[in-house]
Amino acid sequence: MPTTFPADSVGLVSAQVAEFSVPLALECGKSLPSYQLVYETYGTLNAGRSNAILICHALSGSHHAAGYHSHDDAKPGWWDTCIGPGKPIDTRHFFVVCLNNLGGCAGSTGPLSQNPETGRQYGPDFPVVTVKDWVNSQVRLADFLGIQRWAAVVGGSLGGMQALQWSISHPDRLGHAVVIASTPKLSAQNIAFNEVARRAIISDPEFHQGRYLEKNSAPRNGLMLARMVGHITYLSNVAMGEKFGRELRDQAFKFGLLDAEFQVESYLRYQGERFSQNFDANTYLLMTRVLDYFDPAADFGGDLTQALTHAKCKFLVVAFSTDWRFSPERSEELVSALVGASKCVSYAEIDAPHGHDAFLIPTQRYIDVFSSYMQRIAQEVTHAH
Repeated sequence: MPTTFPADSVGLVSAQVAEFSVPLALECGKSLPSYQLVYETYGTLNAGRSNAILICHALSGSHHAAGYHSHDDAKPGWWDTCIGPGKPIDTRHFFVVCLNNLGGCAGSTGPLSQNPETGRQYGPDFPVVTVKDWVNSQVRLADFLGIQRWAAVVGGSLGGMQALQWSISHPDRLGHAVVIASTPKLSAQNIAFNEVARRAIISDPEFHQGRYLEKNSAPRNGLMLARMVGHITYLSNVAMGEKFGRELRDQAFKFGLLDAEFQVESYLRYQGERFSQNFDANTYLLMTRVLDYFDPAADFGGDLTQALTHAKCKFLVVAFSTDWRFSPERSEELVSALVGASKCVSYAEIDAPHGHDAFLIPTQRYIDVFSSYMQRIAQEVTHAH
């Protein structure tokens, strides 16, 4: 347990809350009468308020992207490898903001929150939100913080989708969009994986049509299965092979159908169980739907190039060689559309064995590419003042 933190850590951090009382109209036709967003900040906002970076989280992420909440924390925030002094998102130069999105279960208004209309928890009645809704709520957070324009909006996976949507919906409010291990829309196969995960949750007898909290229960088995399916798709065959191979938990087969015989089985069960104790099932259903619905080209007759003509920022797009969930081909599709729309775009495909999870792992080449791009942004910010 760290009593002193590494020199490149942002150290002790604490969450903050922004309250919004103006209703937020949602794409589904409903609106949230009031809501709160939980967020963390790292670094210092400069006098011109021009050095702010927005970090958007992926499916199971939260506002806690870097640093430690206490000296007893076993692990830092989910993107600590990339945020801090001397890291790609260098807090000596940038003021970094990361929030828990609407519908989340880490403190922002979501299924666990109280519905002001009923006085009970929202549960399954929480409205289905979209990436566009998230971006609109993030615009209000920027206004709340007095940030007119982000130096960059950065995200991996579902976070990258938000960065992309920012560039289209609010082109004047960001200088750069950094889209990592992401895609302009999900493939049918990806939607299929999400559906299997949702069915695992919904089929759990403890799900109770999403009203499990009222029954004082939780669909832990379903959530565990959903996470196991997800986890398999985030890793590559190579990564799984290197990590576990066909290693047995004991030296010989037990010949029991219910036992975890292989190390990989034991690992998946452990990850699934841990996740099922810390995450809300309704939030998981909601987040996978957000992924499914994302398609910025839909408003432009399916033409992604046309959708991106509105963007004014510069782009960094990063893909990973073994990411089969959001493969490099999907990033190249985005890059082609950006080039077609005459946008300034840098693209890197990183050779890394870790699959989709590679965006969380500090491979040297990835860190070098990410750092050099962010350093250019830091220089822009400095020269502007």
